[in-house]
Amino acid sequence: MAIMGLLQSCGTYFNQPFVQKSARTGERSTSTNLLLSLPEAQQPVEVAVYNFRDQTGQYKAVENGSTFSTAVTQGGTTILLKALEDSGWFIPIERENLSNLTTERNIIRNTKQEYIKNLNPNEPPLPPLKYAGILLEGGIISYDTNIVTGGIGARYFGLGGSAKYRQDRITLYLRMVSTSNGEILKTVYVSKTILSQALDANFFRFVKFQRLLEAETGITQNEPVQLAVKDAVEKAVHSLVVEGIQDGFWSAKGGREINDTLVAQYQRDKEYEESVDLYDRVYKDRDSKTSLGLSGGVSLIDGDYADQKLGFMTRLDLKQKFNDYFGLDGAATVSKLDNGTQFSTTIAALDLNAHLDILPRDDFAPFIYAGAGILASLDNTGEDKKNAYAKLQYGVGLEYFVSPSFGIKAFAEHNITFTDYLDKVISGKRDDFYLNFGVGLNYYIKIPKKVKLPVINTENP
Repeated sequence: MAIMGLLQSCGTYFNQPFVQKSARTGERSTSTNLLLSLPEAQQPVEVAVYNFRDQTGQYKAVENGSTFSTAVTQGGTTILLKALEDSGWFIPIERENLSNLTTERNIIRNTKQEYIKNLNPNEPPLPPLKYAGILLEGGIISYDTNIVTGGIGARYFGLGGSAKYRQDRITLYLRMVSTSNGEILKTVYVSKTILSQALDANFFRFVKFQRLLEAETGITQNEPVQLAVKDAVEKAVHSLVVEGIQDGFWSAKGGREINDTLVAQYQRDKEYEESVDLYDRVYKDRDSKTSLGLSGGVSLIDGDYADQKLGFMTRLDLKQKFNDYFGLDGAATVSKLDNGTQFSTTIAALDLNAHLDILPRDDFAPFIYAGAGILASLDNTGEDKKNAYAKLQYGVGLEYFVSPSFGIKAFAEHNITFTDYLDKVISGKRDDFYLNFGVGLNYYIKIPKKVKLPVINTENP
């Protein structure tokens, strides 16, 4: 994130404003195109919004307290009405300033009665106000600051620079209420992050005796809160339209085919968004608790010989998880321990490990394990004192899930033996040990759940 913030801040730095600009049409948010791309409605629906306001009550924070300026825009109703109009699926009706509308209609009615009607007796009366079948309620219910902060910087020989970022978050709810009976028909929930970035560089150095050169520059970029609110509101309106289609409240002009396509795309996007948590980590539920793994890599012995070379390592393992985090892992490993011309042997090891998945529902899942095992040399002669040795091992690794059934893993492992005779030489006080480094593939076996069949009563009634 620090690198992305640095690159985006650089883009702002090289587009600094130096002249005044004239007024322009307001910017589109990332959800504007999503809203405008909706198909045409079969029949737009009259909808009323009395108040869609900031319910957080927060004020802008400053270094020495806070100000009387609110942290979130108070124009939520206006933004929502614009989004409803842009969608083409609703006919917004003025309700926020209903008293102003009623007063103006009274003025028109009185004027007609006193003046116009006397001149034209056939003057039609003022038409009635439209009424809405749907009422939209809700508001901005949360504004959280500094949910993520960070940065990077360096300084060397008087020359330095840094990049910093901060992320805030707003959350809103929008609910649809039937005016005929007051039933809440649908509620949607949307959140949006707000990014702030800062980039600075400075130079501080004596270029000559009693001659100091100092220079600095920097840029700060803050995402407008109003634009973030607009983005979240437009996303909420889009969700309301599609979920209304799904529940049969309204339909697109193209009929069932258009409806099904729109709902299917929305469900795919929603499923992905719901699998991503607050910090943009992808969460996935994994049904399989049993996996079979095959790995290959290298081994490196650290014994009594100075010459150390890499040897091959292959492993087959079976893992059974008891829950999302903990499980047992049994492994069979064949590897070569190589000290060049001084010593070389091929060993086989059987291990049993306790396995901990630190982030079991992430696509990138780090893990640690530890346990005990036994190893034996496969090419010992009858002159050797001992062929089998007990050992302890522990390791760390990272697994990437390319699909629900397959994961690619990389790991490093430390094997502690309780002998100094692993390399057939006893020297010094320290026991021999060796390291394993490997990459491999895990296949997750999905065992079908047992289905309970209904009991059929064969007895005559």
